[in-house]
Amino acid sequence: MVAVQGKVAVVTGGRRGLGAALVDELLARGARKVYSTARTAFTDERPQVVPLALEVGSPESVAALAEAAGDAELVFNNAGVLLPDPLLTGSFERITETFDVNVFGPLRLARAFAPFLAANGGGALVNMHSVLSWMAGSGAYGASKAAAWSVTNSLRIELAAQHTQVVGVHAGLIDTDMVSDMSGPKVTPAEVARRIVDGVESGAVEVLADDVSVGVKAALSGPVENLSFALSH
Repeated sequence: MVAVQGKVAVVTGGRRGLGAALVDELLARGARKVYSTARTAFTDERPQVVPLALEVGSPESVAALAEAAGDAELVFNNAGVLLPDPLLTGSFERITETFDVNVFGPLRLARAFAPFLAANGGGALVNMHSVLSWMAGSGAYGASKAAAWSVTNSLRIELAAQHTQVVGVHAGLIDTDMVSDMSGPKVTPAEVARRIVDGVESGAVEVLADDVSVGVKAALSGPVENLSFALSH
């Protein structure tokens, strides 16, 4: 478990949506500094926030972030894309982009920051997944989140020796711009952020951020044909 008070954190995709809520939550709990990233340069007037540009698909950009934020003790892999192209008929370029951002992006961050986290006492690595990690029907997006879940579970084993807490987060629809045109019950970014940071501070390795995720996780032991979902607009 890692107390946030006095710690230095990195939040990818921290300019808006859940990322912005995570930055707010970390500051509210006494984080000393938060590196907040977006794809393009931006400003944040709060003295504890260091805004930086990051392209998670670029190894050079990720390496530059790790060098700039080498004092990080908490890393939140929140940046992602929602491109639910069908696997058979969708654009293969968009499918590739989905995996590059949602799977290889967090892995690039984990590889780049692991030595710094070790040097700074272990800390925590938090990866944002989805309830769709466990459900069929959302094409490339769901497949990428399933792969990201597996990556996180293996990273947890590989990073155990350096005492890095690895947390996987699952949630259904979060009320952000990304899913603004989708129907269904949505949880607020602030509530998800609170539950994520609660999990980090309590020593959790997995956070089920809403009732939907709790229900679907419980259904994993049942028939696989029950684990299906179609994104609706």
